[in-house]
Amino acid sequence: MNDLVRQHTALSDSDLEWLHLLVSEWQLLSDLSFADLVLWVPTLDGTRYVSVAQMRPNTGPTSYQDDMVGHLVPRGRRPMLDSALDEGRIVREGDPEWREEVPVRVESIPVRREGRVLGVIARNTNLLTVRTPSRLELTYLQSASDLAQMIAAGTFPFPGQQVDMDASPRAGDGLIRLDADGVVQYASPNALSAYHRLGLAADLVGHHLGQATAELAPARGPVDEALVKLASGWAPREFEVEGNDGVIQLRAIPLKPKGTHIGSLVLLRDVTELRRRERELITKDATIREIHHRVKNNLQTVAALLRLQSRRMDSEQGREALNEAVRRVGSIAIVHETLSQTLDERVEFDEIADRVLAMVAEIAPGKVTARRTGRFGVLDAEVATPLSMVLTEVLQNALEHAFDQEQHGTVEAAAVRGGSRTEPRLLVTVQDNGRGLPEGFDPHRTGNLGLQIVRTLVEGELGGTFDMVRRPEGGTQVLLDIPVRAEKQH
Repeated sequence: MNDLVRQHTALSDSDLEWLHLLVSEWQLLSDLSFADLVLWVPTLDGTRYVSVAQMRPNTGPTSYQDDMVGHLVPRGRRPMLDSALDEGRIVREGDPEWREEVPVRVESIPVRREGRVLGVIARNTNLLTVRTPSRLELTYLQSASDLAQMIAAGTFPFPGQQVDMDASPRAGDGLIRLDADGVVQYASPNALSAYHRLGLAADLVGHHLGQATAELAPARGPVDEALVKLASGWAPREFEVEGNDGVIQLRAIPLKPKGTHIGSLVLLRDVTELRRRERELITKDATIREIHHRVKNNLQTVAALLRLQSRRMDSEQGREALNEAVRRVGSIAIVHETLSQTLDERVEFDEIADRVLAMVAEIAPGKVTARRTGRFGVLDAEVATPLSMVLTEVLQNALEHAFDQEQHGTVEAAAVRGGSRTEPRLLVTVQDNGRGLPEGFDPHRTGNLGLQIVRTLVEGELGGTFDMVRRPEGGTQVLLDIPVRAEKQH
């Protein structure tokens, strides 16, 4: 719609925002009318109309099999569009049109904003299945007529009340029509069922909806008064009511077709099961986060015990082995600490990598600079945990063996997202400017315990590749190529 309006019309950005607000709401008008809606806007030169949006009803058959958006129609071909635009009134004159042997009643509703008519809604009703209307259908049609008059007067939609149609109740979910005093004139079967689930034993018709709703809700006092006002439909609001182990979502729409409040529409749906599942998910998420938190605490306890044991050892070699174990346990604890703060089993690994770098750099404080370049991105927990250990081992190996005792140097961990959309990969390079690898060194056959851990994790658990090579400019380069899941696009 943005492209069509800016390409063909003279409407301003604020006018376009009004049309967006209208289109976010007009599924309701379509459903209540049992009709297709097409929004036509006059072109810049005023000689044609361009259709910028279309909506089909959920409550009846469509009048258009084809998509009408983008069509251009010369002024004069559809006289009712001209009349509605020029005179600023709803036009219903004329005989039904025949489209592919289907009779269609066409009406035109001007779209007004701040006294100006921006365009026209063509309301097209398929008459092939017309039958004697029920009380529900008559209420729908009357409500649609009221909304159409409000659109023509520029009082609907309501500014500042953008509605999420995926989450809001729809006409078919349940509908209640109130008079000007908030008394129920009509309640659809779905609406009655929802209120019965809240604990209502009688019929709703003839009762004040606000008072009846407040009596069903467990709250008392000021909340009661606010609920009475909300459920009376005096203001456009969405709210929920919970009682008797049931939850219903309500949306109030004041009706002022001629500037005077004549009543309200209340759309509602039973969301009891939806809210129950949401609570279960919240409980599950909280439980998972608590488990990660406890695992992190336990790992930190293990690390503390190992650190305590290392201080009591006389053997320098044994003490260093225990300190290595402390760092390995610590790298896993960092992942679980991060997981304990997220809602899913995915983590932003850059923070973990930075913390691992800081932890391992304590081996040679002030002598070696460790830094990260590039971005690891978001990784699954089953990738993040072994990768944190791999990173710990590789960095630890570089800091311990790449430099002489008095030598200052740099260790850099670089990450790049690569591969294809269907097969994304993470490419990690850890390089130093130290002494380099000894002659004849084969990282796949030789090496200490740390390199054995790296090979096992990278090739066995992560399904990636690992290599260790000399840098032409001096030092060592560790290359990791790991398959990962694609990051979500925002």
